[in-house]
Amino acid sequence: MRVFRLQVNGDPLDVAAPEHWSLLEVLRYRLGLTGSKQGCDKGDCGACTVLIDGTPTLACLALPATLEGKDITTIEGLRPLHQKAGGQGVDPVQDAFDRCGALQCGFCQPGMILSTKALLTDNPDPSRREIQDALAGNLCRCTGYTQIFQAVELVADEVAGREPRKPAWAQAREQEIAAASPKEEPFQPEHGGQA
Repeated sequence: MRVFRLQVNGDPLDVAAPEHWSLLEVLRYRLGLTGSKQGCDKGDCGACTVLIDGTPTLACLALPATLEGKDITTIEGLRPLHQKAGGQGVDPVQDAFDRCGALQCGFCQPGMILSTKALLTDNPDPSRREIQDALAGNLCRCTGYTQIFQAVELVADEVAGREPRKPAWAQAREQEIAAASPKEEPFQPEHGGQA
């Protein structure tokens, strides 16, 4: 056993755990922070993603002994930290994921949200490609990613104060309707008669 001095969600904590345990095990089994999901345990799925000094990190591969003095943020800390910074309700990223239906089973959601938070902190107006690259380490088996990408774009648009982008399907539907609408011809009086 060893006592680790960790800074988790803004709180300094002394945590006793076996020295070989991963950060994920310490978070889940010593601190009760089960939002970080235990998926593959080998760094493939991203379900255990936390932020270490603002950088997305796989908690299943991180050793607590290397993290003393660093700021660790889990999904449980996002709302309180948002409110401490003057915000109301949940963090805007959490809200956008909810509004866009960017989950089904929810297992990947904490890791996706924390990776998104880090992306938008570093790049407040990412392109779709940059979003895909930033979330490439977070696997989702349910949604097909479309709603997840839309949630990230929604947060970026709202923070920038612009009209949210319409989903690709809505844009395509508008184009179909516009193409199918009869074109109005300008009024022309009949020839030979009085107007």
